[in-house]
Amino acid sequence: EEQLAAALHARAWGTGVEVRNDTFAVLRAGVAEPLGVAVVCGAGVNCVGMRPDGRTARFPAIGRISGDWGGGWGLAEEALWHAARAEDGRGGPTELARTLPAHFGLDSMYALIEALHLRSVEPGRRHELTPVLFATAADGDPVARSIVDRQADEVVAMAVVALTRLDLLAEPAPVLLGGSVLAARHPQLDGRIRELLAARAPKAVPRVVTARPVLGAVLLGLDHVGAPPGAGERARAHFAA
Repeated sequence: EEQLAAALHARAWGTGVEVRNDTFAVLRAGVAEPLGVAVVCGAGVNCVGMRPDGRTARFPAIGRISGDWGGGWGLAEEALWHAARAEDGRGGPTELARTLPAHFGLDSMYALIEALHLRSVEPGRRHELTPVLFATAADGDPVARSIVDRQADEVVAMAVVALTRLDLLAEPAPVLLGGSVLAARHPQLDGRIRELLAARAPKAVPRVVTARPVLGAVLLGLDHVGAPPGAGERARAHFAA
């Protein structure tokens, strides 16, 4: 962020430059003031929190090397791992061994593994398997359901840590859920997140955010310049149109 801010400052597009991760934009888009925590689960997973006094909580969020698990890409990888082991006998049975290759018109995990390795199925299409995972879980497959439950646990773990760092556990505070995976409101995932939050952070107020992150970026900019009352409402109305 510092490097990007320096590069933008050098272009002299404005009198000041502030660069933040887009998860802050999701958070700001979902609240009336800069207070609360946002967890974004799209291709990856990230979490930030902020208070009106400027305090923030955040994670590096660059993948497994920073302790992260899940997100759409990670869920697809986990589903593939379980399905491959189910087919070759190293793991327990799961319908994922059938539903994942079937999505690409293939009849076995061996065929799907080969297709991904040889790129007859482009690696970038792995993200298409995340909805297949959720559909298989919804049909009752225990392995698929366990993966979805783990994603819920990871989301809540990040949220609770951020709430704790900002001293927000003891007061009502929004926990905003954004990104394509969470915005889809999969019943099992959404329900499990709310159940775990109720147990670990009873005062947290979870809410799914579907507003575009650019709205949050605008609101953060208005906060930064001390915009007059009503400016934020006009921005929201503009992006809702």
